[in-house]
Amino acid sequence: MMKKEKKPALITWIIVAVIYAAVFVAEQVLPPTSMLFTVLKKGATYALVAVSMNLLNGFTGIFSLGQAGFMMIGAYVYGIFTIPVESRPVVYQYYDGGLIQFTVPVVVALVLAGLAAAFFAFLIGLPVLRLKSDYLAIATLGFAEIMRVLIQWNNMGPLTNGSNMLRLYPSFNDFNIKDASGNVTVYLSTLVPFLIAGVCIGLIVLLLNSGYGRALKSIRDDEIAAEAMGINLAHHKRLAFCISSFFAGVGGAMLAMYQTTVQAKFFTTAMTYEILLIVVIGGVGSVTGSVLSSFLFVAASEWWLRFLDEKQMIGNFEVPLLRNGFRLVVFSIIIMVVVLFFRKGIMGTKELPDLFRRKRKEAAK
Repeated sequence: MMKKEKKPALITWIIVAVIYAAVFVAEQVLPPTSMLFTVLKKGATYALVAVSMNLLNGFTGIFSLGQAGFMMIGAYVYGIFTIPVESRPVVYQYYDGGLIQFTVPVVVALVLAGLAAAFFAFLIGLPVLRLKSDYLAIATLGFAEIMRVLIQWNNMGPLTNGSNMLRLYPSFNDFNIKDASGNVTVYLSTLVPFLIAGVCIGLIVLLLNSGYGRALKSIRDDEIAAEAMGINLAHHKRLAFCISSFFAGVGGAMLAMYQTTVQAKFFTTAMTYEILLIVVIGGVGSVTGSVLSSFLFVAASEWWLRFLDEKQMIGNFEVPLLRNGFRLVVFSIIIMVVVLFFRKGIMGTKELPDLFRRKRKEAAK
């Protein structure tokens, strides 16, 4: 029985290893400007943020819409602490070089980004986690909007650069290995976000499979029963909120590395809705579903359907409706079809190892 249980896990590990190897090989073979790498980088970033949101919405039953706000905090913390000292007068040209005059390594900055987001989550969680359902969603959404306005406040300029963008910090491309002439010998700009997202998602999976994760699921299923079993609802909800925000902050830092610039105006409620849509399409309560739908969402919205925004000619005949913005119309229709025919999402509540487990025969017919 133990061997049968270990077999799906082994197959899962093999699949993950093959994917990572394929990403590394593709990056060395294909041209660096290929749209595939854009999808993979952004998809890995969105996958981490979607899984962190699923930790709250799918596994704990807390309906939060503050993900964009926590991503923004993580992105700004990463940018602030990694901009080279010699570049700060250029970036903070309106604020005398800025308040922070030192830098930290990228890994430390990623951790700081997560910790900053978790700290704000702890502060806001004290009052808002007493709310339920729609009221909690509105409160967290309001927090994200307040943070966006606060970061752009002129008095915060020496720290956040106000409404101006942060730039010149390390991005994914800086992980490429170069020779003495500055030519890239080994490309790692796509593998690195995969590694960061993979480690973080792996930690979330370990959490969900622990006793603490089972407590969160029991809170989702029935709060009264969970409390009767001795589970401290307030403590577990607050901790889940902080952990989810920590990984959202790391995801925000990854998005900053992907975009190479950070500006608060891009972290709107639309970004939160995109993440929520990814969670729903993948399956509320499925880590695998969130990961798969993240890559499908990014690929469909930014690559596969892009031709719909351009005029197409067949001989002398112009294909009707193909105009700028038509891509989003078709994409919305596809999403509605998926939601209609996959009520529980692509994966439902299943994970990748579940696909390789044989169905147990019924004991009695």
